[in-house]
Amino acid sequence: MAKMWTGRTDGVTDKLADDFNSSIKVDSRMYKQDILGSMAHASMLGAKNIISQADADQIIAGLEGILLDLENGTLEIDYSAEDIHMFVEQVLTARIGDLGKKLHTARSRNDQVALDTRMYLRDRTNAIIEKISNLLSAIVLKAEEHKLSIMPGYTHLQRAQPITMGHHLMAYAMMLLRDIDRFKDTKKRIDVSPIGCCALAGTTYETDRYYEAQKLGFNEIALNSIDGVSDRDFCVEFVSACSILMMHLSRLAEEIILWSSWEFKFVELSDAYTTGSSIMPQKKNSDMAELVRGKTGRVYGHLMAILTMLKGLPLAYNKDMQEDKEGVFDAADTVDMCLDVFAPMIATMKVLPENMLMAAQKGFINATDLADYLVKKGLPFRSAYKICGQIVGDCIKNGKVLETLSIEEYKNYSELFESDLYNEISLTTCVNKRISEGGTSPKSVEKQIEFVKSRLENV
Repeated sequence: MAKMWTGRTDGVTDKLADDFNSSIKVDSRMYKQDILGSMAHASMLGAKNIISQADADQIIAGLEGILLDLENGTLEIDYSAEDIHMFVEQVLTARIGDLGKKLHTARSRNDQVALDTRMYLRDRTNAIIEKISNLLSAIVLKAEEHKLSIMPGYTHLQRAQPITMGHHLMAYAMMLLRDIDRFKDTKKRIDVSPIGCCALAGTTYETDRYYEAQKLGFNEIALNSIDGVSDRDFCVEFVSACSILMMHLSRLAEEIILWSSWEFKFVELSDAYTTGSSIMPQKKNSDMAELVRGKTGRVYGHLMAILTMLKGLPLAYNKDMQEDKEGVFDAADTVDMCLDVFAPMIATMKVLPENMLMAAQKGFINATDLADYLVKKGLPFRSAYKICGQIVGDCIKNGKVLETLSIEEYKNYSELFESDLYNEISLTTCVNKRISEGGTSPKSVEKQIEFVKSRLENV
């Protein structure tokens, strides 16, 4: 395919250099945004009498036909073209003649590619927000089902204090709410139109950049033309939001992997989201959760790649910036896939309350409450702490738990112990007593659930 930039050179490049320079295999996915952007540009050119309204209408009709043909499959993208922008312009010119060459008046590929990328990421951001909301809904529903299901809470991966599965899951719900906020905030910086900045210095034509921005649904325009074509921090911010989201998904995936192991057995994943072993017939592997955990590093890599690509670039546009899209697109695709599989994996996950309760009892996670019991009886906390530590140590030696010790055995440690201690160290009591805002009591968890539900209504 002939080069549109033939003139200063003869336009003949080495085949290897052509392939190295070409970006159409990556940026072809932006065909819709490119065509819609060109339609808005043609409309502006007509409205400002830079070209005649008749010419603008004919160009727009030609672009509409190209979009329709690409969507229904009657037109295939020619991957020998340099990029999607050149492909669309060449097809347009082939269809409507030299009139198609007027489309590129008062713009450059520099502002055109920036426009396409912003429009594309704006669409992807909206889709990701919707998918996070779907995952949040699944988590909230599971938390609601298990707001009374007691499990050990952990610090240092050691059993620490009793909580409920509902409370634990709602911690991830809060993280995901912040992820939605991050993507919404990122979208504010994506939603800035660069079209009309041209190569870097603007244009001598009396264009109307606000007209084009409004046509394409942008809230603002780039106020400095150099910044408009050389800025990619919106890409950095998008991949950063993706990375933080993946960190949250990875942490939850790690817990699901642990919980579904025989060592924990707190949950059982649906067969639909696990795999077997080629040699060990007893295995049921949490491969989907493991893949989410693994793909997190992939998204982190894209963030580091784009930061490194940009860090030494002088203004304005440089060809290095062609490297922005592949990593950004893959980050978006990876997040999409992970969210798509995560929501139904959570929704179909079976929680095993009996196993969680047994683990909570064996973990002596009500020892703090036992110490608090003695403190309420007038014993200094450090003295109460030491006595309870001795009781726990003796229970471990003798294969007992705090709930099964007799009152006589308790009195061997302190005369302050009375029969009312059993209610105080009941795991249900321990959970219900934690009434502070954000705590693990069922009422607190219900409040958290209602908060997240109300936020989801306004996403």
